Order: sequence, then C-alpha cells, then structure tokens
Amino acid sequence: MRAMSIAATGMQAQQTNVEVIANNIANVSTTAFSRRRAEFQDLMYQSSERVGSSSGEQNTVLPVGTQIGLGTRNSAVNRVTLQGTLTQTENKFDLAIEGRGYFGVLLPDSTTAYTRDGGFKLSPAGEIVTAEGYPTVPAITVPVTSRDVTINQGGEVIVTTATGIQQSVGRLNLYLFENDAGMEATGGNKFLETAASGQPTRGLGSDPGFGRIRQGYLEGSNVNVVQEITQLIQAQRAYEMNSKVIEASDQMLQTANNIR
Repeated sequence: MRAMSIAATGMQAQQTNVEVIANNIANVSTTAFSRRRAEFQDLMYQSSERVGSSSGEQNTVLPVGTQIGLGTRNSAVNRVTLQGTLTQTENKFDLAIEGRGYFGVLLPDSTTAYTRDGGFKLSPAGEIVTAEGYPTVPAITVPVTSRDVTINQGGEVIVTTATGIQQSVGRLNLYLFENDAGMEATGGNKFLETAASGQPTRGLGSDPGFGRIRQGYLEGSNVNVVQEITQLIQAQRAYEMNSKVIEASDQMLQTANNIR
C-alpha cells in the first residue's frame, strides 16, 4: 500500500515547513532579518494507463489515463526580501538602507560579506565596524578628536573636527545583486556571494536603483507574527492529516490480513 509512504513524505514536508516557520518566529526581533518560505514539489507519478495512449484496436486515445502520485518533497527555502520597518534609534552609527542594497563587511579571511544590519560601532582604533568587529568595505576611520559624525543618504561620512570644521573621511558603498535570494546565509545577519546570486554591483546611496542610507535608524525584521502563526496552524493540521492517513492505511492492512 503506497498510501503509507506517500503520507510519510507529507509529514516530512510539513516538518520542514514548521522548522522554517519556527526560525522566522525566533528571528522576529533580529535586525534586518528576511523571513523564509518553504516551497514544495510533487514527486514522480506511476502510470498504469498512460494518458494519450491507444485504448484498443480502434486506436481511440485515453483522455485521462491513470497516474498515482508518490507524495511531495521540499524543493527550496526561499528568502523573502521585503523591506522591514525602519525604527529610529538616534544612535549616530545605526544605519538603515531604505530600498535595495547591502553594506559590505570584511571577514577575517579577507572575504567580503554583505549585510543589511547597519548596527555599526567604533573599534578602539576608531574604525566603523560591525557588532562582531568586522570593518566596513571600504574601511572608514573616525578621528578620535571628532566632535560629531554625520552620514548622509549617499553614505558619505562627514566629521566635525575639534575646531568646528566639517570634513569627509570616506564613503560607504552599497551593493546590489540580481538574485538576492540566491545569496548564502552564514549567520550573524551576513550573506556571501554565490553563483546563483551573481556578482555584486557596487554603487552609492545617491545612485539610481540603490537604496538611501538613513542615519539613526535600524531596519526591523519583515516577519509578520500573525501570518506565521496562521501558517504554523495550517502546517500542524496538515501534519496531523498525513498521520491519520498512515493510521487508516494500517487499519486497512490489518483488515486485509485478518481475512480468512
């Protein structure tokens, strides 16, 4: 009886679905987190009578045939790259991207990672770094004698010196990808370039097609808790229904075995 194995694939699929939903809910407060969505495909079919084949000597064609599906499988976990809500923090080194784009950060192995988490800090040397201490790309150092720091929408970092003179100390780049969902998540709100994402296009916040940088703001998670809870209930019910199919199939097999 194939119903048992078919229902088992449904239970495995809904287990994956619940795991994805659980990760979304767990990251509801994570800065710039993009929710994930589990996607599924049906498995191959077994045909006892192929649709369109000849049905007899008169060469009539079967209009439908007989195909039995073998269940479902997880085909992808897609990242939904919608803009999260911007929250004002009034911290001069908190930056949010309003629109498309990623900040670049330099990892210890000299690899460039990409992030929308703009919760930057100053290192002991005055460099603008992430919460993990990774410098931005390009690296920007704020002089220790600066009285104030302003970062405009184009990413230019302007400091006010001790004498009240304003001067630029660098500019933050933004990076665009053709396929944002194809980037590899490595944790810590960071992503890496892959063959699926394509190579990044570098630009500034003032360039056409790039988002604007907002100083004193952070982007929130785009997870909608109500939507996730609704989908969680649906996944739970689907899991239960598949388990009922297995129970019904087991009872049918017992009935068949008890025939004398």
